Amino acid sequence: MKSASIQICGTGSGVGKSVIVAALCRIFLQDGYKVAPFKAQNMALNSYVTLDGGEMGRAQVVQAEACGIKPTVDMNPILIKPSSDTGAQIIVRGKPIGNMSVLKYTKYKNRGLSIVRRSLRKLLDEYEVVVMEGAGSPAEINLKSHDIVNLKMAEYAKSPVILVGDIDKGGVFAWIVGTLELLTKKERKMIKGIIINKFRGDKTLLMPGIDYLEKRTGIKVLGIVPYYRDINIPEEDAVPLDSFKEKEGKKERKLNIDVIYLPHISNFTDFDALEREEDVRLRYVKSPQELDSADMIIIPGTKNTIADLKYLKKSGLAKKIESIINSNKKTALAGICGGYQMLGSKIIDKDGLESKHGEEEGLKFLPVETSLKNEKTILRVKAKNLSSGIEVSGYEIHHGSTRITGGCQPAFEVFECNSKKARYFDGARSPDKRIFGTYIHGLFDAAHFRRNLLNTLRKKRGWPPVSSKENFTLDREFDKLAKLVRDSIDMDLLYEILRKQA
Repeated sequence: MKSASIQICGTGSGVGKSVIVAALCRIFLQDGYKVAPFKAQNMALNSYVTLDGGEMGRAQVVQAEACGIKPTVDMNPILIKPSSDTGAQIIVRGKPIGNMSVLKYTKYKNRGLSIVRRSLRKLLDEYEVVVMEGAGSPAEINLKSHDIVNLKMAEYAKSPVILVGDIDKGGVFAWIVGTLELLTKKERKMIKGIIINKFRGDKTLLMPGIDYLEKRTGIKVLGIVPYYRDINIPEEDAVPLDSFKEKEGKKERKLNIDVIYLPHISNFTDFDALEREEDVRLRYVKSPQELDSADMIIIPGTKNTIADLKYLKKSGLAKKIESIINSNKKTALAGICGGYQMLGSKIIDKDGLESKHGEEEGLKFLPVETSLKNEKTILRVKAKNLSSGIEVSGYEIHHGSTRITGGCQPAFEVFECNSKKARYFDGARSPDKRIFGTYIHGLFDAAHFRRNLLNTLRKKRGWPPVSSKENFTLDREFDKLAKLVRDSIDMDLLYEILRKQA
């Protein structure tokens, strides 16, 4: 097969496009093809730093890992990071070009179209198969005229399109038919197959609907992918609803780790590794009442630190956290990136990056002071935790810098930055080591650091330590996902669709 591409579009957001793309990427890799993912424009607060220091959406990083390749910014040339309901920071080929309103970015899209086309052409020249992902729905009438991510990309690549619908949300047949009805005749001809995703139950009961759908649309249903719970693939940009609920199973000997669900929460994939630990019950919490039993509270990263700091104060979460930390010496507190900035005495914003008031008083858990700056720090780092001596690796994505102003010590010493030797200190920790903050995203992925932290919490409970068991591998999860999707869809027909395009 010559170089080919396929685009996965959806009937809406959250129907499983990213996961289907990851599955197909792994399937094509297993079948011997050199494959890469592509999404022209991604709106997400979960981002990642590439080896060459570029920022891109984490969904395409996961998909690149499914392909067995290193992620590059060409796989996600435009990243939109919302900072409010009407504005966002725009990242182009890994570098921020500024904050734009919706209208300003709409005008920018003419230029953006040529940028994303160049990135797609580069991938098409380098790989045998490019699996493209759409955004939202290709039938958004108010967006179609300036859309640069859905069918306009498929048309440029002469790519067949597969439409994915989520039956778990309900109304999937109306959703699929309605989507197709809103497309032009030319656009409908680009849709070569349909996948129904997240099905629970007996597939035979669904067949009358499948028969009707194929007759009504003239498009073949490639398959029905079951709803799954036992495959751990990172979420794209929405905290799983299950994380707000009490998980099933025995409740004894479980550490309660509560992550504050901020309005502008970002990079919540930082906590995936913690959630997989057998002795951890990790939850995302929205109210002060939920924090009563926490062994550790984490304030995560955010796209708007000052707005979310004000939210903590207004919601009562700030007072509740203060009450718990002051009254219960067993509860630990951590802040990651924006969360670290909030733990300090104040955040200075002279340039009005996030506030018109110049500065905002912090939560005062650590004697540190942050100055926000327009220039964005985007780094890949390796560091040593100064409390345990354990090494971690991760990345920094933040505006501004934080300095220690009083009686505390740094939390980490960075010894490598963007693959070069370095030496500087990061973060801060309280004298009793119970509270710490850091700019390093991904540090909980380090198995020894993570287990050492959890065993410290266990010791406070009077429980014995647990040995580190790093049984999880993303490769194994990708293979499980690939098998599920391969067994659920007509791969022969999918390859036939690809060959016709190539």
